[in-house]
Amino acid sequence: MMQVLSVKIIRNKLNGQSEGYGFIEFVSRAAADRVLQTFNGQVMPNTEQAFRLNWASCGAGEKRGDGADYTIFVGDLAADVTDYLLQETFKNHYPSVKGAKVVTDRLTGRSKGYGFVKFGDLIEQTRAMTEMNGAYCSTRPMRIGAAANKKTLGAQQQYPANASYPTTQGAESENDPNNTTIFVGGLDPNVTDDHLRQVFGPYGEIVYVKIPVGKRCGFVQFANRANAEEALRTLNGTSLGGQNIRLSWGRSPTNKQSQQDPNQWNGGYYGYTQSYDAYGYAPPQDPNMYAYAAYPGYGNYQQQQPQQPPQVRAVGDVN
Repeated sequence: MMQVLSVKIIRNKLNGQSEGYGFIEFVSRAAADRVLQTFNGQVMPNTEQAFRLNWASCGAGEKRGDGADYTIFVGDLAADVTDYLLQETFKNHYPSVKGAKVVTDRLTGRSKGYGFVKFGDLIEQTRAMTEMNGAYCSTRPMRIGAAANKKTLGAQQQYPANASYPTTQGAESENDPNNTTIFVGGLDPNVTDDHLRQVFGPYGEIVYVKIPVGKRCGFVQFANRANAEEALRTLNGTSLGGQNIRLSWGRSPTNKQSQQDPNQWNGGYYGYTQSYDAYGYAPPQDPNMYAYAAYPGYGNYQQQQPQQPPQVRAVGDVN
């Protein structure tokens, strides 16, 4: 046991109970490998459960390769879905899966109902976008969509100087609980209404999509406010047709003028810069106009990398 540097059991932030897995860091890769070969599949002391051991993904001490990572957004997750369950749901079908993260409320620790899955292979990530859409994780079918690039979220308060956009609507539309309309700015001239439906569709039922003639902007109206919020939060700054789109709340469709003339719908930035601490996305090339992205680690569980090969094991089924 003197060869063990640290042990971490992952616990639920809300109730403190074990999530069923953890991490053990050893002084050397050889020591970790001996433990893997010796204990994997062995019954844990004083239990009827067997150890399930594997190399940790993006854990402490792991040396990352130079290859790109590719991430998808996963929505409609059941409340009991953990990082480990989400990862295993995809890893059973796609060997290149490197990790998964369920986003939780910082105050309550409860799942927000969505997360991200990271792949090491673009082809598998692209397949998962369609093959896993509607597949079950725990008790609910998943909804797969594009993942946002965190690096672009901090610089989204200005439009390009040579572009023409509607005037800012301000906080009125942002704070209107009945407003389900998103303004989409920075569109490539070749992007169509159908393209917007394809990108925004995974986030919920869409009522209306409109790109005014001759404008490099458009509007997407959802049937549900929560779906609109999720799409805005996740897709803001992602790539569509080679351009990073800029999202903000548009004018509420309850406004009679906007109903009569969609070209008069307004939209403007309100400085949306929220992101997720555990992710620092680096977007790869995207042949399907989705913003596939990657994230390097898992917040508090990411440690300094020593100058030696990986030596950490992920331990499953820990009580």
